[in-house]
Amino acid sequence: MLFQNVFSACLLLSASAVSFSPLSVVASDTNTERESSSTSSTYNGNGLTFQSDNDTLSLRVRGRLQFRYANPGIGQPTELADFTHNAGNQFGINRARVKLDGHIGVPWITYDVEYDAVDQRTLSATLSFEKYDALRFKLGQWKVEYSRERSVSSGGQQMMDRSIINRIFTLDRQMGASLYGHVDKGGASNFNYWIGVFNGSGRGEYSNHDGEAMYAGRFQWNVLGEKVDFNNSDIERSAKPKAALAVAGAKFKSQFTRFSSSGAGNLTNFDEGEVEGQYDIAQFVIDGAYFYKGLNAQAEYHEKEIVDLANDNTQSTLRGYYVQAGYFLSESIEGWPEPLEIAARYGTYSSNNNEHDDHFFEKTLAFNYFFNGHENKLTAEISRVSLDQFDTEVGDETIYALQWDVSF
Repeated sequence: MLFQNVFSACLLLSASAVSFSPLSVVASDTNTERESSSTSSTYNGNGLTFQSDNDTLSLRVRGRLQFRYANPGIGQPTELADFTHNAGNQFGINRARVKLDGHIGVPWITYDVEYDAVDQRTLSATLSFEKYDALRFKLGQWKVEYSRERSVSSGGQQMMDRSIINRIFTLDRQMGASLYGHVDKGGASNFNYWIGVFNGSGRGEYSNHDGEAMYAGRFQWNVLGEKVDFNNSDIERSAKPKAALAVAGAKFKSQFTRFSSSGAGNLTNFDEGEVEGQYDIAQFVIDGAYFYKGLNAQAEYHEKEIVDLANDNTQSTLRGYYVQAGYFLSESIEGWPEPLEIAARYGTYSSNNNEHDDHFFEKTLAFNYFFNGHENKLTAEISRVSLDQFDTEVGDETIYALQWDVSF
């Protein structure tokens, strides 16, 4: 199986880089002499790196821990019953990740593996060929480059959790293959693209069950001529403004209507498919981001159309959006702590419940203190999620949380 082969190869090559001294063969006149090659190790605060002196193999090992206290610990409510459920408090390790990455043979053939130690599952495992900036290729399992919010690593987020719309619209992790690249012709002729074909069955699934693939693509225009990566918070205080506008879309048939790190599942009011490929799904997103002198802003608008092929082609359309911004007030207020960022987000979506005309809303305020960028930060947050039916609020939940996220 593709995923198992990629994962096994990465571990085998990583072990080889650490445990063995590769031999290089050097031809001299008519004689062939063997010359041993050693492996060196370095640690710079962002992982322990092993590398052969002939640069044919490298391995970086990184770890990450996320400690969280939340009151209540229910997380973001997704249906009316969640607002009345007494979940108690949450205190403990919210995330624990182990990451391996490096290159094989030549620097432009790279691999990446991410393991979730809390839930004991492999999240990502990819093999990439990146010799040319404008044309690259990878295969394996990873988060599909669809929306900006989901593509930002959980360790690099501005808020503790992604917005309430993420669960509804994300493609999350899939198995497949993708072409992608960055093209810079100078000035505004600067863009990124991703085009991929995937199983469409979520994390850990080797089959798409119904024989129908998921097709997804994203085009991002770097408006001001500088590449805009998937990250949050203008920690570096960008001296020049950076901005990006993007559009992405996906088309697939599946028995599932949502995806997450846990795998595939179904949204509220969508039963698990009675037949494989029961739901014909098409969706798109438009998003944007901006960075300048300590300010970072971003927003997304989503639409998702689901046609139930097993029930008279019943059609449902889900819509949602969020806006989010963070700012280091030390750029404007003398005496404000330089590492302290304040951030806010507003998000809303309509669920698949025409009978009650459900609309969910989120308002979140966060303070981030960066000891060492996103590698070591403390976040305090208050978030309010509410549910309206026919324009009348029928449920609300306010969550207070404190989190320490550290990578090493």
